[in-house]
Amino acid sequence: MKRILLAEDEEILRMLVVDTLEDEDYEVDEASDGNEAIQLLKKNTYDLIILDYMMPGFTGLEIIEKIKSTEIENKGKIMMLSAKSQQYEQDRILEAGADYFMAKPFSPIKLLEKIGAILDETETIYK
Repeated sequence: MKRILLAEDEEILRMLVVDTLEDEDYEVDEASDGNEAIQLLKKNTYDLIILDYMMPGFTGLEIIEKIKSTEIENKGKIMMLSAKSQQYEQDRILEAGADYFMAKPFSPIKLLEKIGAILDETETIYK
C-alpha cells in the first residue's frame, strides 16, 4: 500500500481528497497546516507528498526547501496544489523542487489519474 501525506489547510478540500484517496486504498496522513506537515515528515516516510502552496505555519515552498536541504529525510515524490496557476508560478514551484504541479480547482478523478501515473499504479486509475 502506498503512503501519501496531504498537507492542505482548507478542511473541506482536505476531507474530499482524503476520502477519494482512501477509497482507492492509499494510506493517507493529513496535515491542516505547514507545522503539522513538518512534524509528520520528520516521523514518517511517504511515497507521495501533496502540499498546498499557501498554508499557515510553513508554505508548501518552505516545506520543499526543508526536504531538499535534507533537514527532513523524505525521498517521496512531491506534488504541489495551487490556485496560482500562472506559468511563472508553476516554474517557481518546480524550480524549488516539486516534481509535479496541479492547479486548483481540480476534479478528484484527475487527481487520481495524476497520482496513479506518479506512483505507477495504473490499476487504480479511473478510465
